[in-house]
Amino acid sequence: MSEEEMYDVIILGGGPAGLTAGIYAMRAALKTVLIEKGVPGGQVSITKDVENYPGFIEIGGFELCDKFLQHAKHYNLEIIDKEAVETEPGIKHHSVRLADGTVLHSHVVILAAGGTAQKLQIPGEEENFGKGVSYCATCDGFFFRNQIVAVIGGGDTALEDALYLAKITSKVYLIHRRDAFRGSRILQQRVLAEPRIQILYNTVATEILANDKGVRGLSLKDTQTGEESEIDTDGVFIFVGFKPNNHIVPAGIKLNTTGYVITDEKCETTIPGIFAVGDLRQKYANQIVLAAADGCTAALAAAHYIETDKK
Repeated sequence: MSEEEMYDVIILGGGPAGLTAGIYAMRAALKTVLIEKGVPGGQVSITKDVENYPGFIEIGGFELCDKFLQHAKHYNLEIIDKEAVETEPGIKHHSVRLADGTVLHSHVVILAAGGTAQKLQIPGEEENFGKGVSYCATCDGFFFRNQIVAVIGGGDTALEDALYLAKITSKVYLIHRRDAFRGSRILQQRVLAEPRIQILYNTVATEILANDKGVRGLSLKDTQTGEESEIDTDGVFIFVGFKPNNHIVPAGIKLNTTGYVITDEKCETTIPGIFAVGDLRQKYANQIVLAAADGCTAALAAAHYIETDKK
């Protein structure tokens, strides 16, 4: 393999983290390719409205992603619309295998595959995403100011976001399938002390009800008695788990107990030259602005790594 056939940087994933990495890599004059099997933008592209990205008071998720994409294309970033199936670490360079058998080589690989919110898989969930169904309270809670919402889940995220929503909304139904929460004791105490939160234990949602304006209610079932009921709600926040898309992460890279990639402050993994960014990386919070920051950090670090390696 000649040097001309090698990339400086391969980016796996075209969400805000991956596209930002592409922008900064191209500005650093690095030979870069981004691999994305779906629509560039990731989870953000299917978000109805974004109101917490600096510089935009309100912007559609797809529109914001398109601005990321057009910015990257302005620097002539090469984008390949194919699926990456394997990352193969090496000593002098790393390789990425695509689904069609193509193998690409580079000095640096930036893993930006993101993550996926786990779904309830009930009627009305997919159809009403962005129309009252959400998987992020800090992203979408503002839209439900002084309204009634339901939170589904029993872990730390569900409890934290129920408390967050209680500050914004008029009432929060907290729905959990068991008779006790899995979240930390201190969060449970805070939830129990919050008058705007009504807890429904031993309860599962069986259908998300909607009209032409979006979500209007929930069909529920008692897990012990089988009794069915309905509640009125303007929004449904689902927190039954979030899975990092770590199938492309090679063996040898350290993960935490929930599957997120552990990196240093440069977003570099335990394998030199392989970086992880965005929702794939272990960090305090998952937000668009933080994903973009990860992409910037990794690309700048990659430029330094390549310059040092070539010397």
